[in-house]
Amino acid sequence: MFDLLVVATDGSESGERAVATALDLAARFDATVHAVSVVDPGRIDEVPGEEAETAREALEERAAAATEAVAEQAASGTEVSTVVREGRPADTIVDYAEEVDADTVALGTRGRGGEGGFLLGSVAEAVVRTCECPVLTVRGTPTPADGDPAVGA
Repeated sequence: MFDLLVVATDGSESGERAVATALDLAARFDATVHAVSVVDPGRIDEVPGEEAETAREALEERAAAATEAVAEQAASGTEVSTVVREGRPADTIVDYAEEVDADTVALGTRGRGGEGGFLLGSVAEAVVRTCECPVLTVRGTPTPADGDPAVGA
């Protein structure tokens, strides 16, 4: 059922939970994982003048660290490829999933983008709407139903 999973990550708590879920599925189904992180040029455009290049480098480093963390967390025997792309996050994730012929895309419901969406983050919502393959969205914060004793305590 799952041969190739794309997991989108930005290093956020929600992204990390999506990574854990994707890696669990990959281990159960002996699937390959492609970890993708996207540098949004819109965030760089917000930075004035000469500081823009420093901001770009910082965002690229954060993205690389997020994808490398996926490879480090993978179970022995799980093949993980990592990639950092630049572009509009939702479009770039969908394009990448199509490029590698993914069976499923996993991503968190809230990332570093903040309060852009109401129920889903704006990136997650756009990926769900436009991706040709199934999309697995993973809540960023555990609920009491998840069995996390720290929630609601």
